[in-house]
Amino acid sequence: MSEDRIQRESMDYDVVIAGGGPAGLSAAIRLKQLANEAGAEVSVAVLEKGAEIGAHILSGAVIDPKALNELIPDWKEKGAPLNDPVKADHFLSLTATGAFRFPNLMFPPLMNNHGCYIASLGNVCKWLAEQAEALGVEVYPGFPAADLIEEDGVIRGVITGDMGVGRDGKPRDGFQPGMELRGQYVLIAEGARGSLAKKLIDHFGLSEGREPQKFGLGLKELWRVKPENHKSGLVQHTMGWPLDAKTGGGSFLYHWGDNLVSVGFVVHLNYKNPYLSPFGEFQRFKTHPKIRGVFEGAERLSYGARAITEGGFQSVPELVFPGGALIGCSAGFVNVPRIKGTHNAMKTGMLAAEAAFAALQEGRAGDALIAYQAAYEASWTAKDLKKVRNVKPLWTKFGAFWGVVLGGMDMWLNTLFGWSPFGTMGHGGTDAEATEPAEKHQPIDYPKPDGVLTFDRLSSVFISNTNHEEDQPVHLKLKDPQTQASEWAVFSGPSSRYCPAGVYEWVDDAEAEGGKRFVINAQNCVHCKTCDIKDPNRNIDWTTPEGGGGPMYANM
Repeated sequence: MSEDRIQRESMDYDVVIAGGGPAGLSAAIRLKQLANEAGAEVSVAVLEKGAEIGAHILSGAVIDPKALNELIPDWKEKGAPLNDPVKADHFLSLTATGAFRFPNLMFPPLMNNHGCYIASLGNVCKWLAEQAEALGVEVYPGFPAADLIEEDGVIRGVITGDMGVGRDGKPRDGFQPGMELRGQYVLIAEGARGSLAKKLIDHFGLSEGREPQKFGLGLKELWRVKPENHKSGLVQHTMGWPLDAKTGGGSFLYHWGDNLVSVGFVVHLNYKNPYLSPFGEFQRFKTHPKIRGVFEGAERLSYGARAITEGGFQSVPELVFPGGALIGCSAGFVNVPRIKGTHNAMKTGMLAAEAAFAALQEGRAGDALIAYQAAYEASWTAKDLKKVRNVKPLWTKFGAFWGVVLGGMDMWLNTLFGWSPFGTMGHGGTDAEATEPAEKHQPIDYPKPDGVLTFDRLSSVFISNTNHEEDQPVHLKLKDPQTQASEWAVFSGPSSRYCPAGVYEWVDDAEAEGGKRFVINAQNCVHCKTCDIKDPNRNIDWTTPEGGGGPMYANM
């Protein structure tokens, strides 16, 4: 929470929303809808750290329109960029040289993607922002919510990041202090592992009695393929190779748009081997005989990476705190087996908006939004997550084959009878704690990229259009610089492998402890937050850089 004494300009709103993703924008729209219906005035501001709405949004994405149907029933007439309905749904298990397709009848109805749409979530968010602004919401891209205002134990607003601070921490010419945006309520919609959500969860003990949140790292490329290789509306997921049986994850290929294919790979971040590189596994996946043909003669257009919340039902923290609430992936509502969270993020944003509006109208501004907590627990979002609550822990405990078999059985039992023989399973420790010392594992030899189908990380970051002002404080902070040395000594420097953007390096230095010096190339950061999650010593703290910095995703 902020303790600085800088004189800052201040703006007052009824509701301040930190994050311009699907949850934050849905909350803003719903607030204005309710105000219009009641003939009331409600002022709403949305802050977004990306240079524009959608710039930092990354998802597969196959979107279930369930929440959108509730929020904007005439979304088709209003031109929402959902133009590619799912036409075919394939799920494969890969070996090194072959593949087996599972019959669709094996999967419970909740796994069916028909009725969903393949799209760019970034483009959907741009459209949602247009709808919000048309209703009178003030949307401010390029302004990260960098800190919180707390007064008398209540969150009263946020502070945007300072602009024009040098790497030495001192103001440069043109320095502009961040502003205070004060609200009767503050909704936190930063996405997975948000910097303010971290503080709030810890400060108010919101995760006490819950399982620790779990995460995956999702990597994605957008390609334009040859027309003969494009199968409009095809959704394909795989599990298995190149990951071993003890490492969770899988791939997606979505055919949509003008000969576009979104290809991605998700690695569950509770993997044990510190030599594993999620980026390397993704590149290797594309070389599979059943996959590589799609990309013959194709052009890679973009690349990105993002952490995904995977803890599910038992890891959702308490959602309300004095003065506000967590919505969307700040709390973690992704349905892991469906690989979907957009509809749940939107719904929770809507539920929080309804609770905040009622409180404002009844003169209860600042009271805890307990109505939101109750509404979530009674919602289809909670029911959605409860049915699949054991899929992730079963996979972790029993491995890829038996874990998936048992997870499928558990989903069927939950769907048919609302019951599970496993009850509600725990996840165990954090993803950071899962990393084992290097001495227990062998290094993995990843093939050299060919520059045609497979690539290195720096050329990939280049097409993510990532940029940061170089003369600014490093936003990836070490809690204890001395502790970081053990990351090399014990774990052989996994940060140089788990980071999908080449941010971290261990370079030879005879004067450094162990002969290695830790280097942070913060300008490469794509804001995936993996380091904040997976560092075995939990020593890296991801904070917001100067506003507008980071990737500039297009059609992602």
